Amino acid sequence: MISRGSARGSSAWRGDESLPPPRSPLSAVTWRECAYLLSSWAPGLIAFVYVLTWFYVGALSALTIVGLPVLAFGLLGCRLLGRLERMRARALLAVEVEEPSPTRALRRSGFVSWLWALLKDPVGWRSALFGVVHLPWALFSGVVTLVAFFVAWPALPWLTRWLSHVDRALVRVLLSPSDELERRIAELESDRVSVTDTASADLRRIERDLHDGAQARLVALAMDLGLAKEKLTEDPETAARMVDEAHGEVKLALQELRDLARGIHPAVLTDRGLGPALSSAAARCTVPVTIDIDLTTRPAPAIEGIAYFTTTELLTNISKHSGAHHATIDIWRTDNRLMLQITDDGHGGATPTHGTGLAGLAERLTAVDGLLAIDSPPGGPTTITAELPWRDRDGNRHRDESRHETGPEENHEGKTSR
Repeated sequence: MISRGSARGSSAWRGDESLPPPRSPLSAVTWRECAYLLSSWAPGLIAFVYVLTWFYVGALSALTIVGLPVLAFGLLGCRLLGRLERMRARALLAVEVEEPSPTRALRRSGFVSWLWALLKDPVGWRSALFGVVHLPWALFSGVVTLVAFFVAWPALPWLTRWLSHVDRALVRVLLSPSDELERRIAELESDRVSVTDTASADLRRIERDLHDGAQARLVALAMDLGLAKEKLTEDPETAARMVDEAHGEVKLALQELRDLARGIHPAVLTDRGLGPALSSAAARCTVPVTIDIDLTTRPAPAIEGIAYFTTTELLTNISKHSGAHHATIDIWRTDNRLMLQITDDGHGGATPTHGTGLAGLAERLTAVDGLLAIDSPPGGPTTITAELPWRDRDGNRHRDESRHETGPEENHEGKTSR
């Protein structure tokens, strides 16, 4: 016989089996915030002692020549402490803070310029300030969090969130890159490298074309004329034939020099502008090209040249890779941007990674605050849009009023077709 108490206990046991599994009263985010708040005193104390010791020693020795290098090297250590604190904030507080750009002192030549660049490093000084102001707050927030574990457990999620918001603010204000200007400087430095590399590649290309083309022809021409001179009295007919062949070599050399000069900067672009220059380039393209240019004034020569060579390179890609039957070039100005759009009806699939030169073209446009957008689904059509900053020929970049000079070379409106 089963007693009533045993039956009641068995029923209670069966009811426990249907209960949901136990859950932690605190979320994972709260546990990470608690870990950050309770552990901040240790790195905060290390940073505080380091900054005070470094600054005290550097300030006392600043009267001698030793003090300035001490301050400079100490700022590098402050940068390292700031980097470690950013790593802690990313891992425990989910704060997305970009890494500051490397100190420009590493790229300076000469001890004095290197030292001065380090002493002016804003990231190092702000990291030192963080090490000083963060320790008092880390001690206060750590004590409050520890006490709340025992006397205010239900309010711990809200309390740690409020306390950690202060740490997030300190990290964003003192340990993030200085401002948009610093990031802009880093971008410009990267763009400068791209421009330098492009200029070096162009110089090597010109040297190679001269050496393998016109120079070789001129050397052969000089040899032929020397032989013709020797045979002038002995065999006038042979000498005349050799002079005639040399005349043909001169024409070929001149044509190669013209092609090379056109690759550097075509004269028609300087004299008449984008419209006639692109019409001439389209006439050499193996694909029929329609050109529509809607510009009331000419841009600055540098922007005009970049637009021309961007378009001609894209036309070359169309001839080599697209398999298109027709292409269209549209150029217009919108606000302070010069827009170029090249469309073809080829097989599509154009990407910067297939050896078409689009990656290098995008880098060169980025170096002048431009961009390149590629829309080329498999099967086509392909539309490539390039943006360039507009600058007037007098140097103004954002001027809105138009300037129109009389003469056919300044009128770029209209449509031409090859």
